[in-house]
Amino acid sequence: MAAASPQRKRRREKEEAGDGAGVADADADAGGGGAFPLAELRVCRLLRESARDKAVFLHGQVNGTCGEVKDAVVILEKTPFQEENISDLLKNHTKLQLQMSNDIYSTYHLYPPPQLSEIKTTVIYPATEKHLQKYLRQEVHLIRETGEDYKNITLPFIQSQSFSIQWVYNILEKKAEADRIIHENPDPCNGFVLIPDFKWNQKQLDDLYLIAISHRREIKSLRDLTSEHLPLLKNILQEGKEAILKRFGVASTQLRIYLHYQPSYYHLHVHFSALSYDAPGISVERAHLLTDVIDNLELDPQYYQKQALTFALRADEPLLKKFQEAGRA
Repeated sequence: MAAASPQRKRRREKEEAGDGAGVADADADAGGGGAFPLAELRVCRLLRESARDKAVFLHGQVNGTCGEVKDAVVILEKTPFQEENISDLLKNHTKLQLQMSNDIYSTYHLYPPPQLSEIKTTVIYPATEKHLQKYLRQEVHLIRETGEDYKNITLPFIQSQSFSIQWVYNILEKKAEADRIIHENPDPCNGFVLIPDFKWNQKQLDDLYLIAISHRREIKSLRDLTSEHLPLLKNILQEGKEAILKRFGVASTQLRIYLHYQPSYYHLHVHFSALSYDAPGISVERAHLLTDVIDNLELDPQYYQKQALTFALRADEPLLKKFQEAGRA
């Protein structure tokens, strides 16, 4: 089985953005013939920055092979510290510059050597207007969706869209990323694969992040779950915890295990992240703990067909417009 390319490994970022533009890590591709020409990027604007995540999102342009101008989104992120490199960082820094000193307190700018100055660089190229809007800072609105809202607004919207999740099927069919699968239960009804999320570089456990992807293809989201799916959900919970403990030594009490609603793609998947990691999407209006989901379905087999669910939508999202047109937002 051929190893998955960096482009395939980043395909889920592409799918979340809504169409088929290519995605790759610039540093991963730098040695290949198709390397993105980062030095030729002309920065047009800063789409967004995150001081908490130490990341910036840039809109840039480069000249294509035929001279045409093409848009790109470039994401620059400071990589996490790795324990084994700390001593080297302190001993071999190129410069330590005093910024402020007051009694027992002082602050410095420390300049690390190049090998310890890595910046994860993600490139979406060529980028569409959808990609630019995805990363642009926008207002966010809370929607409280009833069961009827889902049937009358959300579900018809989902069915009207051409969301491609071929990258999910490629993983399930071992056509891509087979070498990255941590655990698989092959049962077509109650089975799943467990794979590291692309946001985790697998070099430290503080930001551990894996995804369990169901083999069943008809379950789009939390809204489709009934008591029929309890064996599947319990398999994901139990076997996922056991696999992570065996491979990474992280106990279940140190894991946050949850589903998103709304999900970023419409195929049932469950997130496993380190409890210490402030992962994207763990806010109360989006994350639903898997244990709570199981409990709710045991109390009421149709719980998620009836229950009102709250989620956030960005100002440019078409689904928000649908709720506004229906007088529900």
